[in-house]
Amino acid sequence: MTMAGARTVHVRIEGRVQGVGFRAWTHRVAAGLGLVGWVRNRHDGSVEAVFQGSSEMVAIMLDRCREGPQGALVTNVEVQGEGVGVFVGFDVRPSA
Repeated sequence: MTMAGARTVHVRIEGRVQGVGFRAWTHRVAAGLGLVGWVRNRHDGSVEAVFQGSSEMVAIMLDRCREGPQGALVTNVEVQGEGVGVFVGFDVRPSA
């Protein structure tokens, strides 16, 4: 896919999303959908992520984030911005 055909979203995921394997789950699901970007825990208890790929796959990832892994209780998935950066691979980053 060319960058012209990619969608990039920066999201914040709130609820019971830390201590439930959310970052590892996000890494696995995003990679499975062919997305690139990153995910990390925030000190405020939320999870922050950037997903980049086809619009269809990004939309699927956002829907999956609303459910999260077993043990998670997602209360909000907020798209904070679009079109932020160019990424290679999918990383789990240190907490911020």
